[in-house]
Amino acid sequence: MDTGHGVVSLPSGEGVPRLGQGTWYMGDDDGTRAAEIRTLRTGLDLGLTLIDTAEMYGDGRAEELVGGAIAGRRDEVFLVSKVLPSNASVRGTSRALEASLERLGTDYLDLYLLHWRGGIPLQESIGALQELAVAGKIRHWGVSNLDIDDMHELDAVPDAGALQTNQLLYNLSRRGIEYDLLPLLAERKIPVMAYSPIEQGRLLGHPELHRIAGEHTAGKNAATPAQIALAWVLRRPDIIAIPKASTVEHVVANHGALGIQLTSDDLAALDSAFPPPSRPEPLEML
Repeated sequence: MDTGHGVVSLPSGEGVPRLGQGTWYMGDDDGTRAAEIRTLRTGLDLGLTLIDTAEMYGDGRAEELVGGAIAGRRDEVFLVSKVLPSNASVRGTSRALEASLERLGTDYLDLYLLHWRGGIPLQESIGALQELAVAGKIRHWGVSNLDIDDMHELDAVPDAGALQTNQLLYNLSRRGIEYDLLPLLAERKIPVMAYSPIEQGRLLGHPELHRIAGEHTAGKNAATPAQIALAWVLRRPDIIAIPKASTVEHVVANHGALGIQLTSDDLAALDSAFPPPSRPEPLEML
């Protein structure tokens, strides 16, 4: 699904950047707002034009931040947000979307996701997303944090073939989806949108990441463990990664991971340090 030049093709045929920008835990501090807006805009300048957010993030403050960052640049952005499962009824989804659009300062989303599965029937939630697409309020719909049983249940929903992505926790230390869910999605040509691709920094002290980083460069600089971890996620052509960056330096470093090509020896060493699953595992979430 990677069509070259860092682009992943959605089932609709539309290409989106395989490296985007996440916004979880952004917008919470007024003192960092200007720096975070500058960071998001720098990411846009670098071609990281997919921005992911959600009504849950900071109770809407992340969406407000994104709205400030994309003001005057909306046409450049592939904008993704998510509806909470508690709001994902037919009427609730519509109300949630309108509130998100107001915070984002736009009249449509490029992609709207069910954030995770809750108590409202899956068919009702997906039907609500489909109605918004027909109304032109969203261009595409998808899901997040749905496991393989949920994906099979989704097969019974009318027009489920319009699903564009499943946003999932995926990184070196969270590889459970590789056993069955990732192969199923790959077979159906549905890309994964990987959140927390460097485990919010928690795996970056691992010595193997430091060793491999010492053997690579990112542009004119030595590679960092974070860039190696991100390059590992990006090694697959059916993965869209959405790391968060709160500073300009951080988003520039994330962008640098696109230029790192891990060798077969690197990948084998990382498999040894972070073993892939040998049996089905419950879906992990953060």
